[in-house]
Amino acid sequence: MKQSEEAILYLVPTPIGNLEDITLRSLRILKEVSVILAEDTRTTGVLLKHYAIKTPLQSYHIFNEHQTIHKIIERLAKNEKIALVSDAGTPAISDPGFLLVREVLKNQYKVECLPGATAFVPALVKSGFPTDKFIFEGFLPVKKGRKTRLEILASETRTMVFYESPHRIIKTLNEFCTYFGNERLASVSRELTKFFEETINDTLINLHQHFEKNNPKGEFVIVIEGKEIEKKSKKYENKDEEE
Repeated sequence: MKQSEEAILYLVPTPIGNLEDITLRSLRILKEVSVILAEDTRTTGVLLKHYAIKTPLQSYHIFNEHQTIHKIIERLAKNEKIALVSDAGTPAISDPGFLLVREVLKNQYKVECLPGATAFVPALVKSGFPTDKFIFEGFLPVKKGRKTRLEILASETRTMVFYESPHRIIKTLNEFCTYFGNERLASVSRELTKFFEETINDTLINLHQHFEKNNPKGEFVIVIEGKEIEKKSKKYENKDEEE
């Protein structure tokens, strides 16, 4: 049975750094909904205070999402409109949200995702690598499955996009050198949209050495060129033509 169309879960992107990077529609929705589900109510509280938004906040993060989903569904059953935000960027992109969206759709309620900020898009676009085909990997597994994933990606020909934290960036770049090769080109962006925003384009080995010498700060987006497709030798090309 289809539920009321009045009940909606809005996925609202929030700025990844600069508070001005939020749409007028997002601000309107955040004012109109009954409650805002926030990954960290303190972080979201700063944004709401900046725009004088007084909508009630409720905590929703990876440690409580299984316990709170059924309560959110109950609120939708009362025809409430609810917004979900993460600390920065678009909800469910390397942030909580997937489980809630799946459950809301399962119960036949409406989900709307507003367009807005996300960290990997500007990093990808300004990397200079092909953007017609790319894969978004987000954060690599910390332990289990990490080696296997890197072995698979070593032969990937599309542009690859990763997220990484400051305390693991050096280790991750070293692993990329091992699996992708020291001379593979990459682009590392940090602190996107903030005052100390920085993007460095170089080989993986040079990037690794750079961050070993310079204390890495901020959240990182790493964009790596895909493996070049090996071309057939002239000998085999001629042979194919003869056949």
